[in-house]
Amino acid sequence: MNFQLTEEQAMIQKIVRDFADKELMPMAAELDEKEEFPHEITKKMGEMGLFGLPFPEAYGGSGAGYLAYAIAVEEISRACASTGITYAAHCSIGTGPIYLFGTEEQKKKWVVPCAQGKMFASFGLTEPNAGSDAGGTQTTAVLDGDEWVLNGSKCFITNVGVSKVAVITAVTDRSQGTRGISSFIVPTDTPGFTVGQPYHKLGLKASDTREIILENARIPKENILGKTGEGFKQFLVALDGGRISIGALSVGIAQACLDAALKYAKERVQFGQPIAKFQAIQFKLADMKMKTELARLMVHKAAALKDQGKPFSMEAAIAKLYASETCMQNASEAIQIHGGYGYMKEYPVERFFRDAKLMEIGEGTSEIQRIVIARLLGC
Repeated sequence: MNFQLTEEQAMIQKIVRDFADKELMPMAAELDEKEEFPHEITKKMGEMGLFGLPFPEAYGGSGAGYLAYAIAVEEISRACASTGITYAAHCSIGTGPIYLFGTEEQKKKWVVPCAQGKMFASFGLTEPNAGSDAGGTQTTAVLDGDEWVLNGSKCFITNVGVSKVAVITAVTDRSQGTRGISSFIVPTDTPGFTVGQPYHKLGLKASDTREIILENARIPKENILGKTGEGFKQFLVALDGGRISIGALSVGIAQACLDAALKYAKERVQFGQPIAKFQAIQFKLADMKMKTELARLMVHKAAALKDQGKPFSMEAAIAKLYASETCMQNASEAIQIHGGYGYMKEYPVERFFRDAKLMEIGEGTSEIQRIVIARLLGC
């Protein structure tokens, strides 16, 4: 078992880390404060080829693989989690389903420009009454001649305000339960496709998150993804990859918390010495380091299995669960180490804490991850 990154993966890590440190980190607090989407940053990321890392060259990518992509997600998120979730949502659950289940024509039309960073994609699954219970989808799609007519609403949709295309789940046959849910490729300029105002969120404020309203939105018959009734199965597969993304994002925030806490502990003097000399602080830092490394290893394992074409659902759920909870714990400890200063916006750990919480909620809550793991154990 080789735990070393390949030469290509190490190079990608260095390039993305340098970019994040020099261009993204200095802007992160301002982007958060203004709740401003990082248009210029994501444009540069596209030019660097970052959006194409997990996709083959035939579809506009570089074929670097999912592990290389997870490494990039971590490095971006360490600098700015808002940009990290923008990147992750676009690649894993926005573009991912079209790449995994689309026809050759659909891939050429949509995956290629998405992988090249020329457009954003989003994923419309969550609804006001269908969150953890995604099988409770109420949005409908009815075939009318050569067109599907979509009606319903989606909420908490990342990137939809900047996307050119969205993958939307809708019920095509309610009598079939989850087997009656299908997925559709919907251009966001489709008449009847309306995007709401940006949500004002606790954290990840520079990411674009909005609701979608579908009112007799008509799309061509061929815009269905796969076959009717395959939507539920499709998004379960897509979410496995998305969980690796959120795991990597969580590791990035967790590492940022550790870096900030260690720096502060070495500089802050109390009782005549840096607080890093006190065992109480040392133990906190040691635990933060240990958990971050373990979370990173689990994310890398899940991504490596995906790259190898092996089953990875269990590993993805464990990686997402452990990394997200580590992320939240590290954020809390980082503030504790900073004391009163950690509660102030002048220090980045306040932002890390706000950003961290969604990691335990998005792409399946911690409770849902435990259910997934238990089911995969045969319980």
